[in-house]
Amino acid sequence: MRQGSIPGAHGRVRPLRLLGDPVLHAPCAEVTDFGPQLAALVEDLYATMYAAHGVGLAANQIGEALRVFVYDCPDDEDERHLGHVVNPRLVETGGVVVRGPEGCLSLPGLEAGTERYDEAVVTGFTVAGEPVTVGGTGFFARCLQHECDHLEGRIYADRLTGRRHRKLMRQVARASWHR
Repeated sequence: MRQGSIPGAHGRVRPLRLLGDPVLHAPCAEVTDFGPQLAALVEDLYATMYAAHGVGLAANQIGEALRVFVYDCPDDEDERHLGHVVNPRLVETGGVVVRGPEGCLSLPGLEAGTERYDEAVVTGFTVAGEPVTVGGTGFFARCLQHECDHLEGRIYADRLTGRRHRKLMRQVARASWHR
């Protein structure tokens, strides 16, 4: 991305992969080429995230099984966090575990109370290959954990058990987008 450009302005909106698509349920590969194709992928991720009114999006959600995600997400103090991480690693979680509503662009229109830590730190690289560390609290910490889960082949529904999981799966079965 060029300095000062609006993220996603040069990207194209891609179709979102929905629950059940195999690419969402397998760990993603490390990025090894930090060239123009990666920059284009990050632009497409932003464009798709904004078009879908999301706050984060992982590459496998648009069918690219690579370890990349973007975010434009507020924390609980309404501070905006905007960026991307290539080859992210969730290196720290802490604080208290909070059960809060969590949704996903790959399960459109649905959400469930999901437990997450209220503090998280992710390390990785920028699209230019420079090291980056991103830390967040509250809702932004939830976002960081959610996107890292995607790249490991997990979705928030995988964190649910018992009644919450059964309820969400019933909602999935009735959803207009479900095959």
